Amino acid sequence: MIFAGFGGQGIMVIGQLLAYAGMMENKNVAWMPAYGPEMRGGTANCTVIVSDNLVGSPVVTEPSALLAMNEPSLNKFEPMLKKDGVLVLNSSLISKKPKRKDIKVFNIDANHIASELGNTRVANMVTLGTLLKATQAVDINTVINSLDKVFPNFTDKQYELNINALYKGIELAKEA
Repeated sequence: MIFAGFGGQGIMVIGQLLAYAGMMENKNVAWMPAYGPEMRGGTANCTVIVSDNLVGSPVVTEPSALLAMNEPSLNKFEPMLKKDGVLVLNSSLISKKPKRKDIKVFNIDANHIASELGNTRVANMVTLGTLLKATQAVDINTVINSLDKVFPNFTDKQYELNINALYKGIELAKEA
């Protein structure tokens, strides 16, 4: 899977959450981050592999899923997506339609939904919830249990907000 957006959108964080969850489920995992040269606001993406089989390389040339948080990410990675792959896109920041007709598309108004939940910073968690439901890569409860690995200093309120965002994403995937 490829998670992509710009710096500050929590791309690396959701990739790490998925990777930790995969490890907690005794799966083979690879997580490979990639950053643009800018300190903040530049491109950011990561590749995450969660597999029952051995992972030969962290490089993915044909992902089965793409989570695109902005339009440049959609433009760059959509052509690589496998036929029948899953595309979760943040329609709050992506106004164009995907070009591909041979993939499953989930348009999630993530920034708006996160704002309704009380904090726009959980837009990434909303989209992660949708991706989890669409791909069944790992169990949602395992992701929730991995929150303390990635966010060891969260308050109860922050945990609750992130969990609510994950479940909202799952609910949106069911509706789609």
